[in-house]
Amino acid sequence: MAHKSKTQRAKATQAKANRRDRQERDEIAAQNATAVEESADEKKKGGLFKSNKTEKTETKPVVKEEKKPKKTRFKFLKDVRAEMKRVTWPTRQDVIRWSGVVVGALLFFGIYVAILDNLIITPGLVALTGLGA
Repeated sequence: MAHKSKTQRAKATQAKANRRDRQERDEIAAQNATAVEESADEKKKGGLFKSNKTEKTETKPVVKEEKKPKKTRFKFLKDVRAEMKRVTWPTRQDVIRWSGVVVGALLFFGIYVAILDNLIITPGLVALTGLGA
């Protein structure tokens, strides 16, 4: 079986988290529906000692306690670390090859500018200003 790429693993992890969140929401909704049905059943039941008056009893739906958000002091650094793991890094051979290209381009343009400056521009300026005479 082929290995999943980092992107595929990240997507699978996100999908799993989404399914877990959806399941928790469904469970909370089911608990709320059960609580509402129980309160309705209690209202319908009339006992010997209960009055026929309609009592207003508010039932609070069962809500899962919200977790306090974690401190986000180092969240940025964690995100950076996660993103750096997803980067496709070049091989050592690619780095050496492209470093050679950059150094070669710098040498070429440095020599080009030196020639242009010392052999064409400077003598032309000296000839125009008459400093050589």
